[in-house]
Amino acid sequence: MTARVAAVHTARVSLAVTPDLVVRGARGTHDRSDFLLVRVVTTDDVEGYGEVSATALWSGEDGASAEHLIRTYVAPAIVGQPLVPVGRLETLMDRVLAANPFTKAGVSTALWDAYARNLGVPLAVALGGPYRDSVDIKLSLSGDGEHLDTVLAAARGMGFGAFKVKVGLGVDGDVARVRRVRELVGDDTFLGVDANGGWSRSDARRAVDGLREWDVEFVEQPVAPEDLDGLRAIRDLGVPVVADESVFSMADLRRIVERDAADCVSLYIGKSGGPGRALAMGNLAGVFGIDVLLGSNGELGIGAAAQLHVACALTDLSARFPSDIIGAHYYDEDVLERPLDSDGRVVRLGAEPGLGVVPRADLVKQFR
Repeated sequence: MTARVAAVHTARVSLAVTPDLVVRGARGTHDRSDFLLVRVVTTDDVEGYGEVSATALWSGEDGASAEHLIRTYVAPAIVGQPLVPVGRLETLMDRVLAANPFTKAGVSTALWDAYARNLGVPLAVALGGPYRDSVDIKLSLSGDGEHLDTVLAAARGMGFGAFKVKVGLGVDGDVARVRRVRELVGDDTFLGVDANGGWSRSDARRAVDGLREWDVEFVEQPVAPEDLDGLRAIRDLGVPVVADESVFSMADLRRIVERDAADCVSLYIGKSGGPGRALAMGNLAGVFGIDVLLGSNGELGIGAAAQLHVACALTDLSARFPSDIIGAHYYDEDVLERPLDSDGRVVRLGAEPGLGVVPRADLVKQFR
């Protein structure tokens, strides 16, 4: 393969979350998402697409910063370089830009997409899979009172049958919220909770005690990201712990393994810096017996497609904990010509090359 990177283009997108599904958690209210779409063009006229999930409160990155960094540093470093191996291009990005994993992930995804399209195979195949052709998924529920009832009704209307409840906002209210959801969904529905690091250790212990009656399947990020001993302490209470905000890099994952701090890690394409790196982290976690799921930062269809391909390429994907490949379910519109094949219970892998998705024609015209 002699193709080289010929150009990198970007386009900004900002979408409001569907009102019925607005997420309210310990890290704030997520009612709008800003994205930077990325297009890589090769000298063989193959295009690849990626997506920067740019939520400043979560990642410290936004569409403006991502666009500036890509145009000023990243594009000059990779344009003219051979497309293969993609890992070398990721290393070049690291040499000109520190941190900013979500920005790098958008470019990395576009590079991997172009690589797989050039081969004529789905990205999951280019990554060494697939080990499965569908992934179980769940949706986040948040709010109280009538709003919570509305959110659940909307989620069920979309076909979702597994959920996690946003907590970390005050133990008494958290327990009451979970109790209400359990009453609404019944005893047999999969239900976890996500504190987004919003509890202290003492609050987490009290919350776990209060939640036992409602049969929660896991507690996600119960304490602050840096408090790995706190994660381990909550595990010792007998409830499965999912680490999310604690795991961005391979070094973070190593610390989780060393402290025996989690039963499962929630990996993002954005946190990891791209599909290949997310896959490597997930496979390493599996070696140490830690479950892996694909978590969400409210991705659009391109980002969700990347999640799906990585999930299918993983040697082991959690059978206990559904992933969060929710794509455009949170938004009133999609950025894709054709959405992912999802019924709310599972999302299915297609056979098309690369990510298998194409942005809407009106969005393609916005790339610069």
